Amino acid sequence: MYQPAAIAPPVPQVEAGSLRVGALIHDSESEVLAFLAMHPLDTVVMAGLIRDNGLVSPLNRGTFYACRDEAGQLQGVALIGHFTIIETRSEAALEAFAQLAQGFERAHVILGKQERVARFWDYYAQDGQPKRLLCRELLFEQRWPVEVREAVKLRPATLDDIELVMPVHARMAFEECGVNPMLKDPAGFRERTARRIEQGRVWVWIEDGRLLFKADIISETPEAVYLEGIYVRAEDRGKGYGRRCLSQLSRDLLQRTRSICLLVNEENQAALSLYHKAGYKKRGSYDTIYLQQ
Repeated sequence: MYQPAAIAPPVPQVEAGSLRVGALIHDSESEVLAFLAMHPLDTVVMAGLIRDNGLVSPLNRGTFYACRDEAGQLQGVALIGHFTIIETRSEAALEAFAQLAQGFERAHVILGKQERVARFWDYYAQDGQPKRLLCRELLFEQRWPVEVREAVKLRPATLDDIELVMPVHARMAFEECGVNPMLKDPAGFRERTARRIEQGRVWVWIEDGRLLFKADIISETPEAVYLEGIYVRAEDRGKGYGRRCLSQLSRDLLQRTRSICLLVNEENQAALSLYHKAGYKKRGSYDTIYLQQ
């Protein structure tokens, strides 16, 4: 069976002025989730990983760290690894996390709010770490009410659908960041896709063996659901299928969470138009930095 890629051993604890940065352990889960819930849209990915896998798991593809002040109060939480995501309450905590992340050689993606990523990069790249690609994205959110549209045969995917789902998701990843996960890590990619399907996190509309629509639930908390990998078959675009599927999916998901969010490349005009028409509202600007490997 595929084993998640090895990650660097967590740093037990480092000092950064009056702050202490240390790897988190399981008994801090409630404290960390409460901290992240103060900004649920910005932290939905981290919170969802913790709810799914716990604070310590190879499935997180990185290590969760806490930054605390002299009184022991949280000033920041970060996931540092394949994906690096930061949530801080102070500039000093941001700098401390950036210095810690410099020692991780397998970092692939840094994701966060535009201003925070820019400041993080100023600290992180002091030694000239090169960017391979910078992608600017817009955060969109959907809440009640959601317009009711004609129903479609949208359903959770099963493992029987995996051969239709994987090539589409791999192609979308390649178009976004230039890396095809089916070529780079075929066993791992299949394992992650299968796990997401088994969790009921992949929704599909399939007719006559053709995948017409797909959406992945990457992260889910009581406050927010984060969607990714939203796809409409090229031959069927412009027919309203995307809006119908998003309406149906949104009404289903909003029965169990307060909000639905997703990120859209600011240059993807077709996707921006789709989400506007589906009732999504812009909530902020994000940057994704893909690092040199």
